[in-house]
Amino acid sequence: MRRWRTLALGALAALALVGAAGAAVVTRARAHELITNPRATRHLPAKTPADYGMPYEEATVKTTDGLTLVGWFVPSQNGASLMLVHGYKDQRGSMLQVADVLHRHGYGLLILSVRAHDLSDGELITFGHYEMRDLDAWYAYEIAHAGVDPREIGMFGVSMGGSLALQYGARNPRISAIVADSAFSSLSDTVATSVKFFTGLPPFPFAPMILFWSQREAGYDASEIDAKRWIPQLSPRPVFLMQGDADLVVSPQSGERLYEAAGQPKEFWHEPDVGHAQFLQKHPADFERRVVGFFDRYLLHAK
Repeated sequence: MRRWRTLALGALAALALVGAAGAAVVTRARAHELITNPRATRHLPAKTPADYGMPYEEATVKTTDGLTLVGWFVPSQNGASLMLVHGYKDQRGSMLQVADVLHRHGYGLLILSVRAHDLSDGELITFGHYEMRDLDAWYAYEIAHAGVDPREIGMFGVSMGGSLALQYGARNPRISAIVADSAFSSLSDTVATSVKFFTGLPPFPFAPMILFWSQREAGYDASEIDAKRWIPQLSPRPVFLMQGDADLVVSPQSGERLYEAAGQPKEFWHEPDVGHAQFLQKHPADFERRVVGFFDRYLLHAK
């Protein structure tokens, strides 16, 4: 009996090792898929600003590490301009409906793309670790082309783009106002929700393993990707946060966590029925009133 018990325990240990090895292989592959965006599988714009009646120019910039990025530039009619930042594995065309709302109120727009997205160079996504170089390049373009008072440049970011906008605003004190729609509060806060959404795997035990492999491959520290640390640095510049409870992509608690961490002035729009980045689709009139009102209040105050 003792011999069979020993054999059984040995077999279970062997199975555990095989299972652990299998989990390592699966999670490493999933991590690679999540942090890379090959050109062959990217989403690309189906429309341009012209489809919404907006005059525009094609825009390109080069980052300090040699990547060429693409975007669209729409001139300002009211003396203020906004940088629009798309979400994870998305493209600049996804920002056109937001751009249309803002353009109708006279705002200039830089509808940009970051590395590893759209037709821009690169394949690695680092959630802000390297993307800050992209926003530095786009900000320099904005200053050179927008023809507006530098104090009247703001940002609108959605999902990952919202978190990038918060991080960049903390780095660049000349960004005067930020709207972040469905931004994640930190990688650690949202990894369980996001892993489940993008991979279909249960958060435990796979999310921590995927996060480990993604950090190892991309060369970033997940603890540094934390918008709760950046957002207090925006004050006294204003920030407007939007978060829906039906969000399946990032943790629905992200908006509240960011709002609690932010200094004044700050605004928070919370809706129980809204999914990820669905405020404009679900509540178009309120979106226009609140978002345009926010930018009018803080960017056009000198007019």
